[in-house]
Amino acid sequence: MDHRTLIDVDALRAHGNDPHLVILDARFSLDDEAWGDAVYAEAHIPGAQRADTARHLSGPIVAGVTGRRPFPAVEVFAEHLSSWGIDSDSQVVVYDADGGLMSAARVWLMLRWMGHERVAVLDGGWQAWLAAEAPTESAVRLRPTTNFIARPRPDLLADVSEVDRARQLTPTRVFDSRGAEGYHGRGVYHDPVRGHIAGAGLADRAHTLDGDRRYRTADELRRHYGELIGDQDPHDVIFYCGSGITAAQNVLAMTIAGLDGARMYVGSWSEWITDPSRPVEL
Repeated sequence: MDHRTLIDVDALRAHGNDPHLVILDARFSLDDEAWGDAVYAEAHIPGAQRADTARHLSGPIVAGVTGRRPFPAVEVFAEHLSSWGIDSDSQVVVYDADGGLMSAARVWLMLRWMGHERVAVLDGGWQAWLAAEAPTESAVRLRPTTNFIARPRPDLLADVSEVDRARQLTPTRVFDSRGAEGYHGRGVYHDPVRGHIAGAGLADRAHTLDGDRRYRTADELRRHYGELIGDQDPHDVIFYCGSGITAAQNVLAMTIAGLDGARMYVGSWSEWITDPSRPVEL
C-alpha cells in the first residue's frame, strides 16, 4: 500500500486491515471549533484517530508575529504523530468533511513537512465514505504509541520574507487560495484587515474539486494550473489563504497534476497583516 496524494473509498476499504494503515479524522469548522470533536464522537471511520486542527495541527499564537494557525514545533508534532501510532512504515490516510478543503490537505502537507511521504487524502472525504455505505463506529480505538522520527523539509514552506520578494515578481508567483469574496475583502472575515497581499493572484482552492467534491482529474488540474502559472517552475509558486489551512489544497492539487514543488506560506493573510507596513490590495 503506497498512496501519496489521494486514495478512494474502495481502495481504503480494501486495505482496512493493513496493520500499517493509520487513518486520521481531521474534520474541523472555523466557525465552531468544538464541532469536529463532537461529530467524531458520534461516528467516524473505524479505527480513525482524532487530528484536531486547534489542538494538534497548530502551535502557539504570538501576538503581532504569527498568523492564526502557525505550525507546531517539529518535536511537538512528532509527539502527536507518535501518539497516533505513526512511524516510517505507516500509510496515513486523512479525511475531513469538506473534500479536503478544510484540514485534510493541511495534514497531508504537514506529514510531508515532517519527512513522511506515504500520506494520502481520502477523495470525497467523509461524505464519500457515507455515500458508499461504508461502516462507521463511535468507539475510540487508540493505537500503540510509536516513536516517530522527524526529517523536516523546510523546502515545502515559504516564510514572510520570501513571500514579500516573490509578490513583486512577474509573472505572478504568489496566489491567494481563498474565494473571490475573501480575495477582494468581501463577505465573512476572520481577520481585522480585509483584502489580499499586494501583487498576489487568485487561485480559489474550490476549483480543484468537481461537483461531487472529489478532486478533478490530473489532466484537468494540469490545465487549470497551466492557466494560472503558465510555464513557471512549480517550486517558484507560493500559495496562502486566511490562516494557513486551506492553501494546502492547492499544493496537493498541483502535486496530483504532476506539478510537485509548490510551497505554502503558513502564516498566510493573518500573519501578513500583523505588520501594517506590508502592502495590501482589494
